[in-house]
Amino acid sequence: MASERQNPAFENSTDTDQTPRSSSFKDSDKYVRSKSGTFVRRDSDYHGRSGSETMPDYRGALKEKMAKTKDQLPTGLMREVLETYKPHILSRRRRLIEDCVRDLRLNNDHIHIVEQEMRKAIDDGLGNASHATASVKCFPTYVRRLPNGKEQGKFLSLDLGGTNFRVIVMELTPDQEFLMDSKIYAIPLSIMRGTGEELFDHIASCLASFVKDREIGDEKLPLGFTFSFPCAQEGLAKARLVKWTKGFCCSGVEGEDVVRLLHESLRKRGDVDIEICAILNDTTGCLMSCAWHEPRCRVGLILGTGTNACYLEEIEDIHTIDQDDFKGQKHMLVNTEWGAFGDKGELDFIRTKWDRNVDDMSVNPGKQIFEKMISGMYMGELIRQVLVDLMKDDLIFFGAHRDKILERGSFFTRYASEIESDPVGDYTRAKACLVEMDIDPTSVTDEDCSSLRYVCEVVSRRASFMASAGITALLKKMDYKDVVIAIDGSLFRYHPHFKNVMQSRISQLMGIDYKFDLMLSEDGSGRGAALVAAVLKRGE
Repeated sequence: MASERQNPAFENSTDTDQTPRSSSFKDSDKYVRSKSGTFVRRDSDYHGRSGSETMPDYRGALKEKMAKTKDQLPTGLMREVLETYKPHILSRRRRLIEDCVRDLRLNNDHIHIVEQEMRKAIDDGLGNASHATASVKCFPTYVRRLPNGKEQGKFLSLDLGGTNFRVIVMELTPDQEFLMDSKIYAIPLSIMRGTGEELFDHIASCLASFVKDREIGDEKLPLGFTFSFPCAQEGLAKARLVKWTKGFCCSGVEGEDVVRLLHESLRKRGDVDIEICAILNDTTGCLMSCAWHEPRCRVGLILGTGTNACYLEEIEDIHTIDQDDFKGQKHMLVNTEWGAFGDKGELDFIRTKWDRNVDDMSVNPGKQIFEKMISGMYMGELIRQVLVDLMKDDLIFFGAHRDKILERGSFFTRYASEIESDPVGDYTRAKACLVEMDIDPTSVTDEDCSSLRYVCEVVSRRASFMASAGITALLKKMDYKDVVIAIDGSLFRYHPHFKNVMQSRISQLMGIDYKFDLMLSEDGSGRGAALVAAVLKRGE
């Protein structure tokens, strides 16, 4: 299939309000083209949603500043990174700070070992004998085909992964246009902590309401179900919940097939006819979404509140399935669940006292070690732990009001993105963050702000290095010479330097013989779930 850049459906469309050329949707004139090429309803929850509405455009602001001084910096990929690490004169206090946080700085040898250990953990997860004790479980997803551009039809998608869930109806037209309409529904806290029956009855009720509102009740539409919780998958439409996360604790669900539970709730209603044909997690959905218009896509990566990755594996190398069931088929997507990498001690050689403090205070001590070292849920607290130690030695914020920053969870990960988005020598956003932490900006010096930025950079840079090591392990295992990595998640999307640091580090680790691109997933895992359903119907 031609990529989206080569697709006439996208090549000739410069008007963002262009309507679809063909569609079975009754009100197709109400759909407009989004930046990613998908047509969405003007009045849907998705239309108009962009990163700038949820977070400032840090990269854009930084590029605008740098454009004024481009003669002072080299051109190309490394310009933004070099801007961050401009040479400066170090005071004695700053040298003490840098010495204090030296354990957070990783060198090439560290990253190489992380990559090797990740590769070994992946091999263990794929092995039949070693799977039970592996930290990286590498669950088979049973998704064996990627989109090829020939998918057509109308499909439903259900995306459940937090306190809200999204119901989506999509249509793939013969003109290779993608129409999408969606609605977000809340899950009350009482249901999150109630019974499994109450949860799936609520979801079924919302599904029925959506189908009625969109007047598609007379069609039996296939549904792809994105369920972003740890599951042991036993088939394309069968997955048992391993454990609840993200604040859910519904009784009677762990160990059960969640597709069967949703089917039962829908059957009890009797007013909606929906075929659940596939269940997947958000990482697989992210990959499928990008693979529709980029045929080189072979890896899906989530870098947000948590982290996970999936990739395309040879079926003959997956020893946790009965390979006789897949004769004549070559590939299958594997859900690594690599957030648990390090649970067997693989990362102890680079874990710091601050990492251990964050782990000890978490709801699952000793679990998800890799995730706790790189993801958005924990990065802010890790930075705060470092700052608290620096404050104890009066190396930063001396004389300032520091009560709030001593409270656990008071330093949000988004502060790191904001602080690192300031041009070097400008602390406008940094001081705004200090105000939110009840620190008077007039009570801190520019040296304090510079040191604060340095701590944020060291922690975020380490996270990007470790994510790069994981991706490199996957790329070397697959051994494709030209690959696209689909990435979604707030950390990658909003941090001003994360992408560039990853691009540079992976290039170093892979060498010149391999090409790769990091591609931001624009339409999320919900679109990917519908595409799984579409690929299945194409196969029929």
